[in-house]
Amino acid sequence: MQELSLAEPGSAVWVWGPSFQKVCRGPALLGSNATIEGEVVIYGVYYAAGLIAGGAVIAYLAGWYYALPFVVLAAFCLYFFRDPDRDVPAGPVAVAPADGKVVAVLPDTTGAKRISIFLNIFDVHVNRTPIAGKVMCVKYQKGQFLVASKEEASHSNEQNTITVEANGTRVVFKQIAGLIARRIVCYKKAGDLVDAGERIGLIKFGSRVDVFLGPEWNVTVKVGERVSAGSSVIARRTP
Repeated sequence: MQELSLAEPGSAVWVWGPSFQKVCRGPALLGSNATIEGEVVIYGVYYAAGLIAGGAVIAYLAGWYYALPFVVLAAFCLYFFRDPDRDVPAGPVAVAPADGKVVAVLPDTTGAKRISIFLNIFDVHVNRTPIAGKVMCVKYQKGQFLVASKEEASHSNEQNTITVEANGTRVVFKQIAGLIARRIVCYKKAGDLVDAGERIGLIKFGSRVDVFLGPEWNVTVKVGERVSAGSSVIARRTP
């Protein structure tokens, strides 16, 4: 996969209700046309191979017991970069875009409802789209690397915002880097069509994902609940 780079500002516009407008302008994270399936596991293999190689050198120079930390870290990398399949529920629902713990369910200043999910280093870090539809905007924003579980991380941390529209509704979600996570990966661009629960990227080593839902959605999760990306229902659309 190619490394992600900053692209020229886009021009898509999304509007939330009569009193809220936000222009999607700014750099976007762009990658290759490759899909994420399988590549997450390859990341783990690369990291583990490097650690094993380093451990082998240490074992040769100083003894095998000094190489044990490298072996443990290699095993952790293989565990961290796992990508299990998920059963996506049918119907007018929005599914969780990430594995983790719900740390906030709040009204947003834009008139939307915000659901914040914190991912610790033991969670699956593959991100998925909450609904099926068309990607209208992908916007990257530089920022800080505060602890992702803190409220200020939602607006201050480095993040990548994805807007998906379909059937008269719009869902916006953010991949937010954390204290340890310093690498956001996004495989989608404006104009792509996505299925509900489809893989769209990942954040490496601890992070946060925020989801913004309009008034046509009833939130079904509470603070403290744990959710699984692509399979846990976080909201249902009202008739």
